Amino acid sequence: MKRSIDKWYKTKKLLLDRNLRSYIPNTKRMNKKTLHSMLKQYGMVYVKPNTGSQGRGVIRVDRVNGRKGTSWKYQSGSSVHRFSSYRNAYRSLHKAADGKPYLIQKGIRMLRYRSRPFDFRIVVQKKPRSPWKVTGMAARLAHPAKIVTNGSQGGTIYSVSGLLSKKLKPRSVRRLTRQMEQMGLQTAARLHRTFPKLWEIGLDVAVDTSLHPWILEVNSKPDPCPFAQLNDPSMLREMIRYGKANGRTYKLHCKKSHKGGF
Repeated sequence: MKRSIDKWYKTKKLLLDRNLRSYIPNTKRMNKKTLHSMLKQYGMVYVKPNTGSQGRGVIRVDRVNGRKGTSWKYQSGSSVHRFSSYRNAYRSLHKAADGKPYLIQKGIRMLRYRSRPFDFRIVVQKKPRSPWKVTGMAARLAHPAKIVTNGSQGGTIYSVSGLLSKKLKPRSVRRLTRQMEQMGLQTAARLHRTFPKLWEIGLDVAVDTSLHPWILEVNSKPDPCPFAQLNDPSMLREMIRYGKANGRTYKLHCKKSHKGGF
């Protein structure tokens, strides 16, 4: 099976599942008209390459209503660009996309810790002739100067319970963790119907300020490096066992992510 499946195709397949539909942010192919419409509707969106991983190429775009009228800005990496006209903003974005197909996704106002957004990586795997299992869950806190949480972009890795407990009561932590696990299993099962050779996924989940979880992205070859930063090595060991059962080997040269602690 081709390991890199484009994001638009995966999104369409997940939308076929009525149990997953409410977890998928409104997503469109990017063009000038659609971006303008979604910015008017949501105020903030993320645009991302239709292919690729590790947070590369992800851009946050904002429509700003001020006393002097409407302006636009976008952040790519740690650089922020501001514009007084939508025409100029889109021209700059289109240039940044370098001719590659991009998607627009409704912006999720994520939970934050120390003013930095965080999300979650859920790894779901299966061995030959065995059921799907959640083998790893980790929380990822964005680098202070960036919009993406990926460890490869300088994010800090925490245990799910450790970071959530800074924001929520224990009962809410348990409920949300179970909900994300179930989302991971349902997503794997749905994609496996289309891609029968698929045996692992990495699900990126954002939780908004109303505690509603959203599926940001699904990776068909998840990076194990975030789990090397956790104090408990059991998840990483299990992920590697499942990988070996399917012929995957891992090179754990994990230098960009940071280990979180309280």
